[in-house]
Amino acid sequence: MKVKVQSIHFDADQRLLDLIDQKMVKIEKLEPKATDLQVFLRLDASNGGIHEKVTEIKVNLPGKIIFSKEHSGSFEESFEGALDNVLTQIKKHKEKQRV
Repeated sequence: MKVKVQSIHFDADQRLLDLIDQKMVKIEKLEPKATDLQVFLRLDASNGGIHEKVTEIKVNLPGKIIFSKEHSGSFEESFEGALDNVLTQIKKHKEKQRV
């Protein structure tokens, strides 16, 4: 599976990128048919100049695209929330495929 991480308007540190790579294994184990995975990291200054961290995850499955977006005070928290949401969506998709 191809994993692409984009940090928009800033440079992500290596520790954050390593965390993302470690956690992407969960998606690979749950859905080995995933063809492409994109992670977007960006700062959102819409809340009175305070930078909120936004993580978006997009997973391309055969015949379906799964997307999740989370906001938080840190990229680690927003990434964990988005990842949990994506994993839940993949599980639901797999259950529907079985029926």
